[in-house]
Amino acid sequence: MKKITIAIDGFSSTGKSTLAKQLAKELGYVYVDTGAMYRAVTLFAMQNNFVSETHLDKQGLIDKLSKVQLEFQFNPDLGFAEMYLNGINVENEIRTLEVSRLVSKIAEISQVRSKLVEQQQQMGKNKAIVMDGRDIGTVVFPDAELKIFMTASPETRAKRRYDELLEKGQSVTFADVLQNVKERDHIDTNREDSPLVKADDAIVVDNSALSREEQFELVLNLIKAKLS
Repeated sequence: MKKITIAIDGFSSTGKSTLAKQLAKELGYVYVDTGAMYRAVTLFAMQNNFVSETHLDKQGLIDKLSKVQLEFQFNPDLGFAEMYLNGINVENEIRTLEVSRLVSKIAEISQVRSKLVEQQQQMGKNKAIVMDGRDIGTVVFPDAELKIFMTASPETRAKRRYDELLEKGQSVTFADVLQNVKERDHIDTNREDSPLVKADDAIVVDNSALSREEQFELVLNLIKAKLS
């Protein structure tokens, strides 16, 4: 059967990972959450005092990048792979608002992006992969057979993220989450290295008014058209 590469890009909290997981499960493809990779590097930087709200030791982190070992391990109980940083499961730690506030700072660093892009390209060399992030269709897999660019209003995305964090028992306010979403949008679209932009041949999916099921069916039909 024909195998393709599916690249899903878009703004934060548009449900890229949720959609990518659904598609990978349906197709029997490998799923790679590149956002988790950047979050794991951010957690490493936080643990080693390279980054905070007011501080960024860029060179210190660059010098220690060789000490950052990232791995996805499939969890059969959850049905998807979890992020491991230097042999430790950090799936919950990387999803906090504290990491969200700092991840765009780390993702701006060219040496970090180069290290992770190289790993991501290696993961997708045999196709049959669904990968989501900010630069998958433009940098990681510019020749991907299907590129999706996901968007929704900042308020819609903040509400989704807020509800998700509350479900996990985190103490947050909607105002803080909305501010974080807007700040990440600004940083992601204005950074010098691999800014968030829609690939020329990407299909835009605005899911502001779509349910997860409607979104899934919409994109699955696009995939079926490519496979046929």
